[in-house]
Amino acid sequence: MALPIPRPTGGKLLCEFAAGSDTFKIEADENSPDALAGLPVIEITKTGPAPNHRIEEVVEGTGALVKIKPQKKREGQEIAPQRNRAERHIDDLAAFQVPAVLFSGGEPLSRPDVFELAAYARSLGLHVVPSTNGTLIDRKAAERLKELQFAYVGISLDSAFPEVHDQFRGVKGAYERTMRGFRHCVAVGQKVGLRLTLTRETCENLDEIFDLIEREGINRACFYHLCPSGRGKDLYRMDPEQSRRAMDTIFERTRQLNSGDRRVEILTVDNHCDGAYLHRRMVAENHPRAEQVRDMLEWNGGARYSSGVGISNIDFNGNVHSDQLSIYRSFGNVLDRPFSEIWQDPSDTIMAGLKERLGLLNGRCRDCRYLNLCGGGLRARAEVVTGDPRAADPRCYLSDAEIRA
Repeated sequence: MALPIPRPTGGKLLCEFAAGSDTFKIEADENSPDALAGLPVIEITKTGPAPNHRIEEVVEGTGALVKIKPQKKREGQEIAPQRNRAERHIDDLAAFQVPAVLFSGGEPLSRPDVFELAAYARSLGLHVVPSTNGTLIDRKAAERLKELQFAYVGISLDSAFPEVHDQFRGVKGAYERTMRGFRHCVAVGQKVGLRLTLTRETCENLDEIFDLIEREGINRACFYHLCPSGRGKDLYRMDPEQSRRAMDTIFERTRQLNSGDRRVEILTVDNHCDGAYLHRRMVAENHPRAEQVRDMLEWNGGARYSSGVGISNIDFNGNVHSDQLSIYRSFGNVLDRPFSEIWQDPSDTIMAGLKERLGLLNGRCRDCRYLNLCGGGLRARAEVVTGDPRAADPRCYLSDAEIRA
């Protein structure tokens, strides 16, 4: 018996295709192509880790986002057999009614046939998105992205200051090459988004990031809460007050940015208490739409419909993970059996628990008044920090009084 995949029902979406579960500002009719509810969006990791891509980020969706990481071509290895195999996997994803595929890495644009694979996915009706450092996007590449109707292009930027970005990437001149990628996309009318990981350092310069977004005509920005692991599990993390200040800045600058005729999509990702914090702020301001926003956030479900439900990762070896942050656990390999079978297999207790997680959560989450809105936070971070896949997310920055008031 296959596992049922939880789906939000009724109402309107607070986020569009590939939008973070905690975003605000964006509404889409539930019957529009952007209202992706139900099956997973896939990230395909097309290459192994790249030296200048140190912190990997995720774009979450209300449907399941499958992130696919493509295999590097080895010396003497032909690309055509790999492409044929990749196309067979994409066939399975389309038949499973996966709504979107995100090509990630490493650097996905370094794969010679990435556009051919994207074109094939588009021919089957899949939305496609690249997660890139932007350095390989020249005018020709931008035109190709536009031609293939990529839903949007996500480009990682670590700072509005060139020297900081270059230091973080370990490559002098990386900032300027990345900015050229943004500008080529804007010039051809390709929707493009900035992607920034929130750390102790980056959250101090959010105003400059918003200034850059406005100045460069960027359509979208995703701010990712860090999910560190291994020896770096305490690296760059923010304390609760820093997280709150960062959200206050993002909320206020978003309001300013969208006060005129221009509309810019601003998302926060991977800390699902952001939605609760936004609602509390709106209540404190007596905002007339505060309860409507709460209803929409509860419909969206936060983490409830993310990892293991609304997002998956297929790494460059074909292993299937609940998201790209949970590489420590594989549920199977698409070289052995189809993704559609792996994703619905009820025999794995962790997979089954992700599908119906709310009643299984421990700690602060169990009695939290925002559980239906937040969904229990990021499971990968909870497990990495505590060793318990059902523990409360340790980076929830709401106080005990706030979640029980």
